[in-house]
Amino acid sequence: MSLPNRTRFVVKTFNKISPGGLARFRPEMYRIKPSDAAPPVAHAILLRSHKIQDEDVPLTCRAIARCGAGTNNCNVPRMTELGVPVFNTPGANANAVKELVLCGLFLASRGVYEGANHMVRLHADGTAHDQIEKVKAQYGGRELAGKTLGVVGLGAIGAAVAHSAIALGMKVVGHDPGLSVEAALRLPSGDMDMASLEDLVAGSDYVTLHAPYIKDVTHHLIGEALIKKMKPDASLLNFARGELVDEDALNARYEAGGGGRYITDFAVGPDLWPRTNVITIPHLGASTEEAEENAAAMAADTIQLFLETGTIRDSVNFPACALPARDEEMIHRVCVVTENRPGMLGELMSVFGGAGINVSQQINTSKGEIAYNVVDLELPRNADGKPELSSFKSFDELQAAIMELDGVKSSRLISDWCPGTGYAIKAGGEVIGIGVDSPEQESYAALAA
Repeated sequence: MSLPNRTRFVVKTFNKISPGGLARFRPEMYRIKPSDAAPPVAHAILLRSHKIQDEDVPLTCRAIARCGAGTNNCNVPRMTELGVPVFNTPGANANAVKELVLCGLFLASRGVYEGANHMVRLHADGTAHDQIEKVKAQYGGRELAGKTLGVVGLGAIGAAVAHSAIALGMKVVGHDPGLSVEAALRLPSGDMDMASLEDLVAGSDYVTLHAPYIKDVTHHLIGEALIKKMKPDASLLNFARGELVDEDALNARYEAGGGGRYITDFAVGPDLWPRTNVITIPHLGASTEEAEENAAAMAADTIQLFLETGTIRDSVNFPACALPARDEEMIHRVCVVTENRPGMLGELMSVFGGAGINVSQQINTSKGEIAYNVVDLELPRNADGKPELSSFKSFDELQAAIMELDGVKSSRLISDWCPGTGYAIKAGGEVIGIGVDSPEQESYAALAA
């Protein structure tokens, strides 16, 4: 199949992506296509809440970016198996979620929600002016200043909540067993304590959740044992994932006369939603114009950086990786995804060395079962501006040699003359994509058919 004259990357979008974020893609290098639009070829996918399936992912797709922090709607293990990095946008919606958490704290501490609903009924009855001073005592509350807030999960959102709570005069206790150095530097220095999850829950007047949902790890993180440790009047806030809370155990607390409120922006089960001390919000955490644009812009920048340079940042399944650019005419960059096993790097380097191709610089990083390689090859150009590949007649031949190695998942040449070409994958032992920009099989679902 002859190579079409494709001069731009194609980015496939699902959901409504912020126009301000999409504007980050340079039109001379990128075409933006909605999910239902032709062509089926796409070099990257951008999405928000769409639950992506194999049939959504063309074989030409190099990367998937989710405009948000969670990637539950992406089959990350499957994409890892296929050698496709999945990116997210941590921190892009942190301020928006933080502000809603603060709103949740006020809803938990004062009878604002219940009182406002009662005023609707009084206005409908025509008695609001007469009754307003008489009913206010029913909806009293307490102040946040001086109370203790337990923050479970100290990423960008948790850290922002901690700062704001301290500014409100609250005492803050944090818990995050996976706290990174970068995350630790965002925390209020000297103004908060760290504690075990059990001690945090037992000592807090309010507990707010900002941990990721990981099946079999954080499922029902706040379960029966911890709920029994909560103060009798403590409130629970969940703006992370609904599955973090054992609703049966929480309902049992309320059935037994436990107080406090449950504030969440996720739907709850039939036992909880009728309760007056349970307030559910329709998943508004990141639903601000600013957060949606921030997330889309961050995803767009990440995709461009990866497609144009091979750099990986903010990936949930691939290792961080960056190789400085060499502004030299004879340098050509190749990116190779392999299994993470001993000897793999040596086998890859032998392909270049055996052909007499000089490696100008390279980097190899790994994460779990995946190893990612970015290699700069020193290749002179011919009269057409394309590289001379020593003993190989073309890049296709070089790529075929790379793909023949056991353990290689995908490879691509970062081309400066035809974006979107030079990508090959290995699926079921079959190498697909060498010398073509649009494989016969349109998606990964077609491979299994």
